[in-house]
Amino acid sequence: MIDDAPARDVAATSDHGVSLRGVTKRFASHVAVNDVDLDVHRGEFFTMLGPSGSGKTTLLRLIAGFEVPDGGSIALNGQDVTGRPPYQRNVNTVFQDYALFPHFSVEDNVGYGLRVSKVPRAERATRVDTVLTMVRMSEFAKRKPAQLSGGQRQRVALARAIVNEPEVLLLDEPLGALDLKLRQEMQVELKRIQRQVGITFIYVTHDQEEALTMSDRLAVFRDGRIEQVGHPTEVYEQPATEFVASFVGTSNVVATKNGRAVLRPEKIELTSGALPNGRLGAKGRIVDVAYLGMITRFTVELSDGSTMTAVRQNRSAGARNAGDDLPADSEVTLSWDLADAFPLAGPSDTENQSGPLTKEQHD
Repeated sequence: MIDDAPARDVAATSDHGVSLRGVTKRFASHVAVNDVDLDVHRGEFFTMLGPSGSGKTTLLRLIAGFEVPDGGSIALNGQDVTGRPPYQRNVNTVFQDYALFPHFSVEDNVGYGLRVSKVPRAERATRVDTVLTMVRMSEFAKRKPAQLSGGQRQRVALARAIVNEPEVLLLDEPLGALDLKLRQEMQVELKRIQRQVGITFIYVTHDQEEALTMSDRLAVFRDGRIEQVGHPTEVYEQPATEFVASFVGTSNVVATKNGRAVLRPEKIELTSGALPNGRLGAKGRIVDVAYLGMITRFTVELSDGSTMTAVRQNRSAGARNAGDDLPADSEVTLSWDLADAFPLAGPSDTENQSGPLTKEQHD
């Protein structure tokens, strides 16, 4: 049941593909989406990122019309669609489950929606052929889904959604069932297709790499609310909260004179000597060395028992193990530039904080 309280004005958001104002959704006593405001630009690849239970999929279902909000308003291209059923919203959804008709060929699966909408046969054939070319599946048009790989079936599901020319395409973790290599390839393909068709994409995932790789902008969700919205570089390099810093990539939270700051592992230099002049740092003992292919990750325990993570790029092809010069139990110095520690919003009491001290505190 939608609240009687007036929704916030969405009339001024006609330049946006999707506009949400005060959207709230409850399931019994649980608030799944809590008073969310969000604008997604037309033609944008926008990602909703967050852990399981953060509200991102529920919000996607609200945009699609599969759920009805308990409060707030939803507009698509400037038109309020809050009370409209799914079939009256010009959106399509691609799920992790491909949901293809097993007895239909690829071209029949893609053209099914057009046939239901009574699009003339000739136009239907042209549109299906165009979109199959776009997703690079033309040569498989006569095959059945059982004759396709997982990545090919996902392309067919995407083509089926695009062929209907929706204003907004909603994608609910569509690559989750694919192996890592194929998932990475499909990330590139999805972005290419989105640029080609120019449709607003709203993509839901809990995978940070997907969000950073594909998005024009992204929103980080937590407990039904948005913690931060921004360009991938902004969210990674300038996280608004400690939660964003910890969820998007790996981070160290260090104490400063004015509060706490985020320090990414790749910003840290590891040496066995003294602290370099002009840099901040701390001393500790390596407790774990993990070789990860492109990088080696070091976990360092500080004197107060807290740990920090640093990484080093594996540039030398001749080394058997990139951590040979700094094995576990080595005493090391961690150092970084002051500019590389991004302050978290809001002051905090540092007297009870663990972690390395800044140059100001040393002074």
